[in-house]
Amino acid sequence: MIDTTATFDGAPASLAGAPSAVIPRPGSAAIVPALTAVLVPALIGLYLAGRRRMRLDRAERVERERALLIERAQMRERAHVADEAHDVLAHRIGLMVLQAGALRTRARDRDVRASAEELRLAGCRALEELRGLVAVTRSERQAGSVPDAPQEMLDVSDLVADARSAGVSIDLITLGAPRATSPVVGRAARRVVQEALTNVRRHAPGAVVGVRLQHMGDEVRITVRNSAATRAAEVAPGPGGSGLLGLRKRVELMAGTLRTGPLPDGGYELLAVLPAGAPTSTTTGEPA
Repeated sequence: MIDTTATFDGAPASLAGAPSAVIPRPGSAAIVPALTAVLVPALIGLYLAGRRRMRLDRAERVERERALLIERAQMRERAHVADEAHDVLAHRIGLMVLQAGALRTRARDRDVRASAEELRLAGCRALEELRGLVAVTRSERQAGSVPDAPQEMLDVSDLVADARSAGVSIDLITLGAPRATSPVVGRAARRVVQEALTNVRRHAPGAVVGVRLQHMGDEVRITVRNSAATRAAEVAPGPGGSGLLGLRKRVELMAGTLRTGPLPDGGYELLAVLPAGAPTSTTTGEPA
């Protein structure tokens, strides 16, 4: 008789030490393909997204550089035109001032001498204003090197008084703490009020006018608003004359804004916003 107990009992003993070497772990061979299938597309997507961002950044940089070159070219052209206009106008106005001064000296009639002096002073003011406007364009090329400009108090009360003497019903309101402004801004502000009041007298006779000066930090806000005309206008109303067009260019030259338009009640409004510290000719140190 064969003893099977020893054989049966020995078999487990001989196999007990090597079960892991014989039986593989389920799914271990599929880990690498699975990771490859997930990671490779993700890495490719990150690479393509990075290249796309680089292309967009490069295109934006090229566009910014192109815009900067165009802006610099425009500034150079504006400065060139301003210099040429200054040379021509300064020469002509200078001759006018000299001739007016000579007329004042030689004239025997007192009224003629007084008129010649007024003409001479007007020419001097025109030269000063021309220098200031040219200095604004020059300062754009010399940003950061322009010292502080001499300041003046903004005053339009004489313009309002002149309008009242001409029969215009007008009120002047000043808001905010009055502050000194550069001479260029002061002259531009006075020109805005003057042009608005002139248009009221021409196109809206009998209208009630309100002039408001508002000092807001580094800005001066000028509002001229009139009601509807009560009489027939002396000239046919139009979309706006060359005076407003030239005024808008002048305001925009010193980084300001000018808005005009009709009101629902039939009146008209002019709104100008000017920087308080625009540079003047005295800041450039250059002769006119």
